[in-house]
Amino acid sequence: MPERRGISHSHPIAVIDIGSNSGRVMVFEREALSHLRLLAGSRASLRLVHDVDARAQLSEATMARTMEALRDFHAIAANTGAKRIVAVATAAMRDAKNGALFTERVQRELGIRIKIIGGLAEARYGFDGAVRGLWVSNGLLFDLGGGSLQITRFAQRRPAEAVSLPFGALRLSEKFLDSDPPTGKQLRRLRDHVRSRLAKARVGRLRSGDRLVGTGGTLRNLAKIDRQTRRYPIGRLHGYELSVDRLADVVDRLASTREKRRDEIPGLSAERADSIVGGAVAIQTLAEFVGARQILVSGQGVREGIALGLLKMAIGSPQTVKEASLSSLVSRFDGWRPEAASRRREVAAALQRALQPRAPEIVGLAVDHAARVLDIGRSFDVVNRHEHVANILLTTELNGFPHDELALASAVVRRAGDRHAEVLSLAPVRDASDRGLLDRAAVVLALADEIETRCPPGRRIAVTCEIGRHVTLSVPLLPSWLAKDLDQRFAGAFGRSLIVTHEG
Repeated sequence: MPERRGISHSHPIAVIDIGSNSGRVMVFEREALSHLRLLAGSRASLRLVHDVDARAQLSEATMARTMEALRDFHAIAANTGAKRIVAVATAAMRDAKNGALFTERVQRELGIRIKIIGGLAEARYGFDGAVRGLWVSNGLLFDLGGGSLQITRFAQRRPAEAVSLPFGALRLSEKFLDSDPPTGKQLRRLRDHVRSRLAKARVGRLRSGDRLVGTGGTLRNLAKIDRQTRRYPIGRLHGYELSVDRLADVVDRLASTREKRRDEIPGLSAERADSIVGGAVAIQTLAEFVGARQILVSGQGVREGIALGLLKMAIGSPQTVKEASLSSLVSRFDGWRPEAASRRREVAAALQRALQPRAPEIVGLAVDHAARVLDIGRSFDVVNRHEHVANILLTTELNGFPHDELALASAVVRRAGDRHAEVLSLAPVRDASDRGLLDRAAVVLALADEIETRCPPGRRIAVTCEIGRHVTLSVPLLPSWLAKDLDQRFAGAFGRSLIVTHEG
């Protein structure tokens, strides 16, 4: 893989999270501009809450299973170079009578100190991790685990108030859903219970401009199921928007399917087949209770929040998070040339202002992102660099970017390299009816790239544009160039022929 390591500003740290349903380890490092980079991770199914709800303590078998997972997590952390391991446990360990004794055993036998955190601390870590990588400023964040639900109201990307409720996907499923599949009466009782607890906790409705943001394995599985029913271009769940109407379809499908057949539903993890309905109904009820029309999915949460605190990284504005994320991406590729990227962005911006002054803001952003990252494709091969970059934009974990912005940037790159490239996959995230906007943006990028490639390095490229019967571009640094390959594309996109001159 033609990738280089980004500039690191920290030694790696490992965060272990012992949840009610599963345990995870993640190893992070802090990169330039405060980007949190994931180096390694693993997950193990633990099902602690089964024991706690049945007998109020952890069984020997469960503790042995958890110890084995912790040994594996420790090996991953050590082999990834983690200089520090921080471990936390949440709802099930909070409620287990022998939870504290088990943490002492872990420290004695494995040297790992587990801190059992309270519900409000869990809410704070979950907020820090979930919201930082998104573009939202105000709203409600919920984190539904196996044993508890945390809800945090936030304003200007800061937490305002939080509650922790003692129910999660596993607990709700086991308490209310006795039949397989569950009966309508059981589902109604579950909904009534969730509504009652939300009302008692005084969880308010969304205000104007608020967003409902969610995190946790149950929500991510629901988003995966929904995504499988669409021709969706983005490969990641972080930033996915799940409408409440589509969520209702997913809930109905899950609730009407027998447990042993649920793992046949595309997108659903087999180990969640027994708990997904309770969690799904709880999330649907919460969304309706607060008046949400969509749920913005975060792929991050408690573990990232803990890492941010350890590495002294602020939440930051959406723009600073986007900048750090893009900087981290381009720094990993030997083919990326900062001077060329800067000049290409300047030329593209000048062309965009002159040729598409009324284009929606997102089009200009997409062109700018595309101009910035285009060179990373050279790390694979020059000829097919557009295709490589387009795919990277759709699959890489880039924080702070709405999915439609990334999808459009990817389409601009792909179409700049091939005027006939298929971009119908844009439809699920953006209105693709105005193909002309995309064609013009792609021509702007292609033209900016050709101009930058031909101008002497080390000097700023000045571009002036005169629009009449023809479009005349004056680029004083540019040698004689007829732009024959682009002239036809330009005329098709803008309805005028293109003349490029070095006079000006």
